[in-house]
Amino acid sequence: MQAEYQARLQLTTGIYSCAPALNGRTIQKQQKELPMRPIKKILVAVKQPAGRRSPAVDKAAQLALAFGAELELFHALTTPIYLGYTAEDDRNWRRVQREDKRNAQASLDQQAADLQSRGVKASVAVAWDYPVYEAVVRRALHTGADLVVAERHGGKHTASWLLRYSDWELLRLCPVPFLLVKKPKPYARPVVLAALDPLHSFAKPARLDAEILQLAGSVAGALRGSVHAAHAYLALPVYPGADALPARTVAKQNEARARQQATGAFEAELQGSDIAKSNRHVVHGHPVDVLPRLARTTGSAIAVLGAISRSGLKKLLIGNTAEAIIDSLPCDILVVKPAQFKTRVGRRARGPSYVIPPEVQWI
Repeated sequence: MQAEYQARLQLTTGIYSCAPALNGRTIQKQQKELPMRPIKKILVAVKQPAGRRSPAVDKAAQLALAFGAELELFHALTTPIYLGYTAEDDRNWRRVQREDKRNAQASLDQQAADLQSRGVKASVAVAWDYPVYEAVVRRALHTGADLVVAERHGGKHTASWLLRYSDWELLRLCPVPFLLVKKPKPYARPVVLAALDPLHSFAKPARLDAEILQLAGSVAGALRGSVHAAHAYLALPVYPGADALPARTVAKQNEARARQQATGAFEAELQGSDIAKSNRHVVHGHPVDVLPRLARTTGSAIAVLGAISRSGLKKLLIGNTAEAIIDSLPCDILVVKPAQFKTRVGRRARGPSYVIPPEVQWI
């Protein structure tokens, strides 16, 4: 009965499963075989080229200096160009396109010059392309970026799978590590929180935790910070009538078994790691509740999460969980995809978006 309930729980709520974890020897072997991808090129998506420099640019520059990486400031021009009102409009749309691009590039050049004066290897790029999240992914693929940085959309993500927030779409579609900047405060010996799932719920690739740990360690090392590792686990609720023992006794037994299994898998994942015992956290609860609370108590500046691609109902449920975590975490978020992840974004830019108003179409 408990096994049946566990299967139903996985399919309907997306809660962590209690599947057997890989043994320590296997995990350690996978970590050794996993190559470290150095961060040599950083792409930062700039929302507004004119005006004050954004926290995303400042933090990307800080990371570029720490890693000795090249930084590119990229802005996608997405404003539709309206055609058809007059013949003069039709003749001048190319001029408008050139002027808008030139103005955006001039603003980015000023930011790049300031960054260069501070020792950052900074360059700029402006492109007519849409939607903005696809333009950013295309640019990252074109330049071979190792990290993409962008600022978070203001406010909560309401119905994000319908409204297509750029930051949410970048989280889903960007094939390289993606840093979502939520806080303006610069990094100062930051705590980097690595969120692990050693039980591999939702058939998450076993190597993804190793990639999360490596990237968290790389960022913390470059910024002279520290790494905390965390795993949130859930015990199966007591199924009514499933056991002759009192429900409270069964619940305690379930929680004890779940904690033992979660702790064993977590320590096996960290075997060979230099993360201090005091920086290892195995906490009972759902990640939506546990991770934001841990980020606050540890004073984390960055939380490193893994993302997987799903379809249908599971994608919706997993997406809602991730969305809630993103909104609740009080720090920046660094998202890692599995090595085999393939983005659906094509490499060819769309160019400007042209609009012919309906009242003109019938003239």
